[in-house]
Amino acid sequence: RSRKIQIRNIPPHLQWEVLDGLLAQYGTVENVEQVNTDTETAVVNVMYATKEEAKVAIEKLSGHQFENYSFKISYIPDEEVSSPPPPQRSRRGGHSSRERGSSPGGSSQPKQLDFPLRMLVPTQFVGAIIGKEGLTIKNLTKQTQSKVDIHRKENAGAAEKPITIHATPEGCSEACRMILDIMQKEADETKSAEEIPLKILAHNSLVGRLIGKEGRNLKKIEQDTGTKITISPLQDLTIYNPERTITVKGNTEACSNAEVEIMKKLREAYENDVVAVSQQANLIPGLNLSALGIFSTGLSMLPSTPGARGAAAAAPYHLFALPEQEVVNLFIPTQAVGAIIGKKGQHIKQLARFAGASIKIAPAEGPEASERMVIITGPPEAQFKAQGRIFGKLKEENFFNPKEEVKLEAHIKVPSFAAGRVIGKGGKTVNELQNLTSAEVIVPRDQTPDENEEVIVKIIGHFFASQTAQRKIREIVQQVKQQEQK
Repeated sequence: RSRKIQIRNIPPHLQWEVLDGLLAQYGTVENVEQVNTDTETAVVNVMYATKEEAKVAIEKLSGHQFENYSFKISYIPDEEVSSPPPPQRSRRGGHSSRERGSSPGGSSQPKQLDFPLRMLVPTQFVGAIIGKEGLTIKNLTKQTQSKVDIHRKENAGAAEKPITIHATPEGCSEACRMILDIMQKEADETKSAEEIPLKILAHNSLVGRLIGKEGRNLKKIEQDTGTKITISPLQDLTIYNPERTITVKGNTEACSNAEVEIMKKLREAYENDVVAVSQQANLIPGLNLSALGIFSTGLSMLPSTPGARGAAAAAPYHLFALPEQEVVNLFIPTQAVGAIIGKKGQHIKQLARFAGASIKIAPAEGPEASERMVIITGPPEAQFKAQGRIFGKLKEENFFNPKEEVKLEAHIKVPSFAAGRVIGKGGKTVNELQNLTSAEVIVPRDQTPDENEEVIVKIIGHFFASQTAQRKIREIVQQVKQQEQK
C-alpha cells in the first residue's frame, strides 16, 4: 500500500476545480500532477497525506462515473514517490504537449532555456509537411537545426494537429516560416484555402503578458507586422488543455514577422516565471514546488529547477523548529467573494486544507467597498499555495479581463524598527525590490505603529512578483531582527 494513486480515464474537458473537490472528499491531498500521455483522456497522480486516505480514495473512486467515463485507479508503489528517477520522466509520453524538457536539437548555448514553438496546423496539410518518405520534414529539421514533433495521435479526428518545434529562437522562426510556405503552396495547388492563418499555442499563464496592459503589446505587433491577431477565449481551457490559440492573419511574410515578436514576448514571460520559481525554491527552503499542484497560473507546467531539489535536501532544521506563521492580507474584488467561498463554504474549506493555512474573509468595510480582505495565516509554503490558488481562481472565473494579468494588493506587517531598512537609504532598497520583482512596493511613511509596534507594507503585482517581494521583505526583516538580538 502507498499514499500515491493514479487515476486514469478522466474526461479531458473536466475542470481542475471539480476534480480537486472530488479528491478532497477523501482526505488531505498533498500533490496532484498530470501525467503526460498521448491518450485521449487525462491521467493524474495523486498523493494523499496518509495511506489510509489513499485506500479510501481508491475504494470510493474506482469506477466513479463521470458522464460516460469511468475512472480507473491503481496504487503507485512508495519507492517511486520518494525520488522519481529523472530519465523516466523524460521518456514518459515522449513529446507531449505539456513537456518542457531540454532540447536535444541544436542550441549551442547550454544556458538558453528550451522554450518550444507550438503551432496548430490543418490536418489536411500534415502529409505535405512530412513529405514523401519524410523527406520534407527531414530537410526542414536539418536546415533549421531543430527537432520537430508532429503530434498526429493527438486529437484523433480533429481538423487540426499540434506541432512542437525545439530549436533556438531563430531556428524556431525559420522552421515556422518554412511550414507556412509549405502549407500556402499546398493550399494554392489544391485551391483549398485563400490564406492560411498562423496558429500559435501558448500556455494560459503567459498570454496576459503577451497581450499587455489594455492590449498594447498585441496592438503594437499588429501594427508593426500588418497582421490581425486574435486569441481563443478562456472558456476553451480544460484540465487537458491549458493552452490558448493565438491566431495570426496576414500573408506568409507578415505572419512570420509576427511569430518572431509573439514568441519574444512569450519567452520573456516564461523566463521570468522560471527565475521566480527558482528564487522561491531558494527563498523557502524545502518548498516542494510540485506539491503546489494545479492552480491555473501554470506552475505545474514549469520545469523542475535544480535549486528546488537541492533546497529540499538542505532543510533539516525545519523538522525541529515549527515553521514561522505569517499573516498576509490579500485584497480581492468584492464580487469575487462568492467564488472564493464556494457553495456552503466548500471551496474555501478545501483551499485551506490544500494549503495548510487558515483563510478568513473580513467583513466589508462598507456597502460601497469594491474590495474585501482575505486574511491568510500559515507558514511560507502555505502562503505560496493559498495565494496561488486565489490568483488562479480569479483568473479562471473571469474577474479580470482575459487580456490582463491578475494583479492583487497584499499587505504584510513588519516591525516598525525594520521599516527603514525595507525602504533603504533614499529609497534605494525599495527601488531595487521593485526592479527585481516587478511588483510595486509601498511603505507608507507616516504610519503610526499598531499595538505590536508594527507597520504595513503594501505589495501590488501578479502572483510571482508578489511572492518574491513578500519573501525578500521577510528576509530583510529577519536580518534586522538577528542584528537586534546580537
